[in-house]
Amino acid sequence: MNAVAWTAVGSLAAWLWLLMGQGFFWRTDLRLPPRREPEVWPSVCVVVPARDEAAVLPASLPSLLAQDYPGPAEIFLVDDGSSDGTGEVARALAERHGGLPLTVTSPGEPPAGWAGKLWAVRRGMDLARARTPEYLLLTDADIAHGPDSLRELVAAARSGGYDLVSQMARLRVETLWERLVVPAFVYFFAQLYPFRWIAVRGSRTAAAAGGCVLLRTGAAERAGVPDVIRHAVIDDVALAKAVKRTGGHLWLGLADRVDSMRPYPRLHDLWRMVSRSAYAQLRHNPLLLTGTVLGLALVYLVPPVALLVGAVAGSAVTAAAGGLAWLVMTATYVPMLRYYRQPVRFAPLLPFTALLYLLMTVDSAVQHYRGRGSAWKGRTYARPGAPPEAAPEQR
Repeated sequence: MNAVAWTAVGSLAAWLWLLMGQGFFWRTDLRLPPRREPEVWPSVCVVVPARDEAAVLPASLPSLLAQDYPGPAEIFLVDDGSSDGTGEVARALAERHGGLPLTVTSPGEPPAGWAGKLWAVRRGMDLARARTPEYLLLTDADIAHGPDSLRELVAAARSGGYDLVSQMARLRVETLWERLVVPAFVYFFAQLYPFRWIAVRGSRTAAAAGGCVLLRTGAAERAGVPDVIRHAVIDDVALAKAVKRTGGHLWLGLADRVDSMRPYPRLHDLWRMVSRSAYAQLRHNPLLLTGTVLGLALVYLVPPVALLVGAVAGSAVTAAAGGLAWLVMTATYVPMLRYYRQPVRFAPLLPFTALLYLLMTVDSAVQHYRGRGSAWKGRTYARPGAPPEAAPEQR
């Protein structure tokens, strides 16, 4: 056996371990846990940070206003320095649709060391504190909720004793690039943070999906959020880690009727979504970047290459190992494609999509070292811990 054959066998071994030893990450049957409705419904405040979201609010905000929730509930939409009339659109929608009470506020520009979204969340939580809610629903401005979404989240949190219940919103998949890239985004996320491990008390795995997070107010205060994560670019994972680190019980799963309305029609749009935070996920560490690139290549790129090389060179071991690894990879991706109602024929294309993610990750590092990392909606954030004078200008 030569080096190519051994590499192919190594890739196959990695896939067999991922299949059985990574929390069955590839399964998509994890929905809201068993729940029963409480006798007395607790109060909830919904916090919606929004920056330049006027175009998407008409498709999302009415679903929050129309929540069928039996207890006290109120919405705080925090207009984070928008230039497109986001606040005015929100007020007009509330007047037109009625429903839950809506307060629109603005926190002003974030101070040094604060990510804009988290500064807006802090403002919303400060306003909510006056209502003394038992729970906070943190949801993004592009997320549309089914009419019983809040009711189901609260029932699940109460029934299971969870301090944080989060649902991964179903992202839009309409254009060809969305169909190729979006299901893989959730698949890779679940591989990195297996949902079943998140719910295990005492496990080190912690994550949430920022589009839909129901958080017990007491757990937020105990964890010191959002202040303790004020500089986080990947704020949902940072939030979950802070809550779990202070003894919180978490749950994360896929959603059935919580949907993102935000379009990513071009590859460029999806590229920016991933690359803006990919290197932050690696803690801006060149060694982690190198390991990630090599790992992605071994796990996702080696199988099809080994199958081709083995077939051309007449190496049965190389071809068989590569083909079996590609088959296992394809099989584990099928459930996510079905969840997104996409044709199974996209499953063998996962190596190509993984190559795109590899390039996006490298680009994220390149942009970071050029001083353009973690840029979003006109703001660029310095690496956590960087001295204030080294921080890029917030535009």
